[in-house]
Amino acid sequence: MAWNEPGGNSNNQDPWGGKRRNNGDRKGPPDLDEAFRKLQESLNGLFGGGKKRGGDDGGGPGKSGGFGGLLGIGLVVLAAVWLYSAVYVVDEQEQAVVLRFGKYYETVGPGLNIYFPPIDKKYMENVTRERAYTKQGQMLTEDENIVEVPLTVQYKISNLQDFVLSVDQPEISLQHATDSALRHVVGSTAMDQVLTEGRELMASEIKERLQRFMDTYRTGITVTQVNVQSAAAPREVQEAFDDVIRAREDEQRSRNQAETYANGVVPEARGQAQRILEDANGYRDETVSRAKGEADRFTKLVAEYRKAPEVTRQRLYLDTMQEVFSNTSKVLVTGNKNGQSNLLYLPLDKMVESGRNTGTPVTSAAATSNEANARAAADLQQQQARTRESR
Repeated sequence: MAWNEPGGNSNNQDPWGGKRRNNGDRKGPPDLDEAFRKLQESLNGLFGGGKKRGGDDGGGPGKSGGFGGLLGIGLVVLAAVWLYSAVYVVDEQEQAVVLRFGKYYETVGPGLNIYFPPIDKKYMENVTRERAYTKQGQMLTEDENIVEVPLTVQYKISNLQDFVLSVDQPEISLQHATDSALRHVVGSTAMDQVLTEGRELMASEIKERLQRFMDTYRTGITVTQVNVQSAAAPREVQEAFDDVIRAREDEQRSRNQAETYANGVVPEARGQAQRILEDANGYRDETVSRAKGEADRFTKLVAEYRKAPEVTRQRLYLDTMQEVFSNTSKVLVTGNKNGQSNLLYLPLDKMVESGRNTGTPVTSAAATSNEANARAAADLQQQQARTRESR
């Protein structure tokens, strides 16, 4: 028989005339069909499959064995895919919230973690990165003017559980809350404050109000910074508002100049007032001291006058005349008792010297002393006369 006929290859010869070796004598690589058949047989053995009974020893697997093998392969592949999707890595800047059967289960931090889909769901978010968005719109101010106020809100996630579970879209809620806070703050502020120096205060108020909204809604968001950019007036009134700003700047400049002038004049006026007060106090002390001195002197004169009236009276008279004649350049020489032969003597040399030297002024102290002496003498004479009359 030919080599390819059934049963005709009894000598195990190959088509090229060589003899086939027995299975125990084969040392070359196995055939692909044979390797696949062995793998399928092993899988059938693992999952309950077997060879078909009543057939040849070299027959293929049965129907049950083929189905079991395919099922096993499918299960292995499915297990590999499930394991690949169940294991996940959380970055250092992230956190993950795990829900089991739709209910909060845990919050996991950085590292290698595993969950069990489909009964578990995970939500990962970056909790350290600051996010920002810009808002711009026309707002109505307190004085019923319309302004365009652009601002930037910076925020980050502080509580991932609230961020995921409490609100459906927390970032959309943040935008709506920002709009509400901005309208409230701008609506309670005048237009000139919004456009000039009131922006920092507005930003602080918007941040506080917005954070209260986020805490009330439990969005898990923390507002880190609110920046109110340069607001602008409507185009229709821009020129008029520029004139108002220039007028306000002129007013502020005039006010600064007035304050500078006041700071220079007021201290000088206060110094002059203090000097006048000091002079008045000095004059008062001087007058009081002089009066006390004259009173003491008069008291001593009274004591001396009581001891020797005639001598004291003559002494006072001589002192008074000396004071009077020492301050005058005219001399009156009296004659007899009837007033005849009176002579007025004018010393020409003294008058010339006094004209050259502008004269010798009478001091206030000497004049006061003379007046006091004259009054003291007159008082003593009156007192003495009354004493004599009483006797």
